[in-house]
Amino acid sequence: MSVIRPKLPEDPIRYDPAAAFAAGTVSRPAVEGLAGRLDAARAEAVESAVVDQPDRLLTDYGTKRPESELFAILRSARRIRDAVDRVVVLGGGADIMGVRAVFEACCHPFHNELGRGERGGRPRLSFEGFRFDNDLAQGLLDLVAPHGRPRSDDLLDRWALLVVGTSVDSQETAVATRLFLAAILEAVGGDVRRLAELVVPIVGRTSRLADLAQRIGSTNTFEIPDSVGGRFSVLTAVGLLPASIVGIDVVRLLEGAAAMNRRFREAPVFDNPVLQYVAVSHLAEVESRITARGLSSRSQQLAALASWYDLIRSERGGRAGQGAGGGPLITNLVVGECRRDRLAVPSLGPFAANQDESGDLVGNTWPELLAAAVARTHDDDARAGRPTADILLPRIDEHVIGQLLQMLMLATVVEGRLVRV
Repeated sequence: MSVIRPKLPEDPIRYDPAAAFAAGTVSRPAVEGLAGRLDAARAEAVESAVVDQPDRLLTDYGTKRPESELFAILRSARRIRDAVDRVVVLGGGADIMGVRAVFEACCHPFHNELGRGERGGRPRLSFEGFRFDNDLAQGLLDLVAPHGRPRSDDLLDRWALLVVGTSVDSQETAVATRLFLAAILEAVGGDVRRLAELVVPIVGRTSRLADLAQRIGSTNTFEIPDSVGGRFSVLTAVGLLPASIVGIDVVRLLEGAAAMNRRFREAPVFDNPVLQYVAVSHLAEVESRITARGLSSRSQQLAALASWYDLIRSERGGRAGQGAGGGPLITNLVVGECRRDRLAVPSLGPFAANQDESGDLVGNTWPELLAAAVARTHDDDARAGRPTADILLPRIDEHVIGQLLQMLMLATVVEGRLVRV
């Protein structure tokens, strides 16, 4: 008997600059006055590989599945998932933070702390190679290759390396790769064939790590398109392979990104989240001298995504922190639905009356309390005249995160074009 699966939600995210208008940071007429320049910047940006990447991967997967890059990513992810219990991803700052953004948003908040069965047989995921942090690297070695532990071929002791190298390899990534290659070579008893199966390079064509991958003889190697570069690599194999390994639905992630692409290409300026976001950010900078901005969320699952956005903007020349005009402009990531059952404030019966002064909250759910806290923050910001805006997320899932990642990457590209048109 066939099973009819319910259609998963594809609600769009929305950008709401009302608070920025109310604070006087920017005006609606000024945003409308930018429409011509925004259209010109969009026309330039649609030629960018950042726009093309999700659609290309999905189209190839649909038309020539066994030969497509996405099929190869999914096949490699399945092989690694079945072979090891931990995957270590080595790479530069924006690369690693993009992977973390997807991992922390879409996986169980305590994925690495769960047993393998509770993780659905999916490996743990760890990160290194983006800074010279001796104790962090040593701590990770304690997990994957503890000193004095006899060599074991137990599944729970096996691990693999994903090595990310763009066209501009960092010294941090290079030395971390040496360190963990030595550890994994020791773990497999010097067996070069097994080493090649457990090391997956994801490299740019001109990366020095590409030569190392060839020398190792890795059975799977993925290429980062030169046209995408390191900071926009999250929707290439750099982000998709580790995400798929830990069980994230990367097809839905790409579908969300492709949906944002369609809105970016087709929606008029006044109803286009990318162009509205760019307009408000640009005008805040040129008219109110607010040069700094950042993302903020009450969901810890989105903290890495906010840090990733800071990194991709800083590589373009944007800044986080205090702005010259008394900012920064904060864009709140406001989440609608929760994914899990709603928690409610319990009664403690005879053990507590109202000593903690929260007795009147008994029965209230966490989402209700969160909504009230968000409303108070909005009111406080409005009274203080702080410049804010909102990105409204219907929930946190792969489709929504795909939309958000693509929106922020497109906005970064469009901003670069806007200053030239």
